[in-house]
Amino acid sequence: MIARLHLYLVDLTAAVVIGVLVGYAMVEHQDKSWWLVVPGTLLVALPVTVRRIWPVTALVVSTAATAAVVVGQVLPTEALGAPVGAVCFALYTVAVDRSRRWSLAALAFAVVAIAGVSGGEPENVFVVLTAMSAVWIIGYTTRMRRSYLERERAQQGEQALSDERLRIARELHDVVAHNLSLIAVQAGNAAHVRSPEHAYEALQVISETSRAALTEMRGLLGVLRADADLAPSPGLDGLADLADRASLAGVRVALQVRGDTEVPEGIGLSAYRIVQEALTNVVKHAAPASCTVSVDVTPEAVRVDVADDGPGVRELGVGHGLIGMRERVAVYGGTFSAGPGPDGGFRVVAELPTR
Repeated sequence: MIARLHLYLVDLTAAVVIGVLVGYAMVEHQDKSWWLVVPGTLLVALPVTVRRIWPVTALVVSTAATAAVVVGQVLPTEALGAPVGAVCFALYTVAVDRSRRWSLAALAFAVVAIAGVSGGEPENVFVVLTAMSAVWIIGYTTRMRRSYLERERAQQGEQALSDERLRIARELHDVVAHNLSLIAVQAGNAAHVRSPEHAYEALQVISETSRAALTEMRGLLGVLRADADLAPSPGLDGLADLADRASLAGVRVALQVRGDTEVPEGIGLSAYRIVQEALTNVVKHAAPASCTVSVDVTPEAVRVDVADDGPGVRELGVGHGLIGMRERVAVYGGTFSAGPGPDGGFRVVAELPTR
């Protein structure tokens, strides 16, 4: 917002300078009345202030007004420099914001209109054509560069999304592999025990574990894992260690975990990773700061709320952290939000359904 305001102030300053020069030329060279000078000056210069909002309209108005004041002998042809500057400002914006066909049509319109009232001398026509063509080339080159950067950012976002999904799939693979191993062990026990009670208990474990494994499999993306990480997956019980590590980095963390921490392994892992990424962002962007981490566990969902009192500015574009948090929540069909907090700072809220 501040950057856009700065650009509008630049345009306003340019319009004032052009208006002063045009008005001075009208009065100095031809001593025209104010009721001709003021409207003519405003129509030539004022469109510069709105060229970023209505570029084509600004170009048409400035060009038509310039031609009108020259044809009406309100402005002498030797004072065309300032009005042409206003036309070039608008032409540059059209070349940046509009397609090549539109911008070339705008260039032809401006060149024909200004060259037609410049006295008809070949050198004047050449100067007008050269100046406006140079402005169009600069604007069109800027458009191409911005388009390339947008495509590059989109590709980076897609790559970050793909990498994060791969990482999530690998972690879900750990959970599913653990459940299937447990099923295999219990199935082996049930096949060898002699007591019906023990067999029933083993089958009950197999039933519960298989349902949990099927739930986790819905989030698995079918990515084959290339490496093996045999460390146990972290869960809600590991949040205290995260808070301690963040405190060592200069972030004072107040951790509150309410409810039963015994949740499905995939849910616990996702909640842990969300808190981890949120605290990492606080350390990177807000330290030293204070941070509150609230985790509410209910039979229906696990709700994670991480809020800090830092400056409240984050890059929400292609950053891996926020993309990863969104993807983890999306796997379980939950809700996610991240942005400035109501009392300042930055806040991350995620809800993971457990059913």
